[in-house]
Amino acid sequence: MSGTHPLDLACSVCDRTYDRESWQWQCACGAPLEFATNPWDGDTAFGADVDADPPESWTDTAAGLWSFEAFLPVTQRVSLGEGLTPLVDAPAWDAEFKLEYVSPTGSFKDRGATATLSVAAALGVDRVVEDSSGNAGAAIATYAARAGIDADIYVPASVKPAKRRAIERAGATAVPIEGSREAVTRACVDAVESGDAWYASHAWNPAFFAGTATFAYEVCAQRGWTAPDAVVLPVGHGTLFLGAYRGFRALEALGWIDEVPRLLGAQAAGYAPIVADIYGQDAAAGDNDAADGIQIREPVRKTQILNAIDATDGDAIALSESAVAEALDALHRRGFYTEPTCAAAPAALDVYRERGTLSPGADVVVPLTGSGLKS
Repeated sequence: MSGTHPLDLACSVCDRTYDRESWQWQCACGAPLEFATNPWDGDTAFGADVDADPPESWTDTAAGLWSFEAFLPVTQRVSLGEGLTPLVDAPAWDAEFKLEYVSPTGSFKDRGATATLSVAAALGVDRVVEDSSGNAGAAIATYAARAGIDADIYVPASVKPAKRRAIERAGATAVPIEGSREAVTRACVDAVESGDAWYASHAWNPAFFAGTATFAYEVCAQRGWTAPDAVVLPVGHGTLFLGAYRGFRALEALGWIDEVPRLLGAQAAGYAPIVADIYGQDAAAGDNDAADGIQIREPVRKTQILNAIDATDGDAIALSESAVAEALDALHRRGFYTEPTCAAAPAALDVYRERGTLSPGADVVVPLTGSGLKS
């Protein structure tokens, strides 16, 4: 489907469309909205022309993530120099690690935040709200401050103090909510529906996923436009998982890579709805309070995550707290100072190899998603 403007929206399920003047956070049918024109559904780009062949080098450190502006729905308006995170060898894991935790606010969520707040600024928004267990909230708060836009961030009452401080020091209002992560989202949605704030949700807002898709563009650019065999990623709401899928799809549609890598998910035991859907509740059971960033029982885009796994011959597994703790210790001992949630993906890599899901010589990239400085 082609929209008349890059910020026009279309429902991911029904045939409703919305122009940029009537921006919605959710379709009337209840489904998530997408940009009506986008590069991962076969359109050239967001109304922009790109070359038939990829550039030999597309790593402008001055532009950062916005080197890939042709693949984003809005021009750069709100930036802190995010993106182009290092891609380094990790011999102990026989993989490459992409160091997302060196982003301005310490997590990959900056990719989504720069795109989301740039869209908000383009639309003239003066107040945003978000619900988050920490990293997304810190990113939205920080980029809202950069944009001069007010922000209210709904967080679990148990949010880690360092993450709450990051939100509040940026001038945003942290709104603590007792109960489950789902209760936090319900409270935030109630605020959106009863007020005049714009929902800068990392789960619902399509701009966030356009931002996280730049992860895939960077991986391929840094590897000379060669995609890895597989990427192992943590999965809560699937913000990076789906962003990566969309980015790799866009490059495949252009013919810049031969095929989309296998996408292999890592979920926290006890909070693993994707695993439960594929393998049943027993495979998803357990307890993992360490990986708090992916403790999502009802991901908004669950169907899309499952479709991405199916389309890439991917998989998903649930990790115990002990497996994550062991992987976290291994990361720290080798110089990767990450938060616990981040360790789920390296832990999953070990399991995928043990099970034979990945062959011994598979070319694998793993994002290290969040900094240990906010743990």
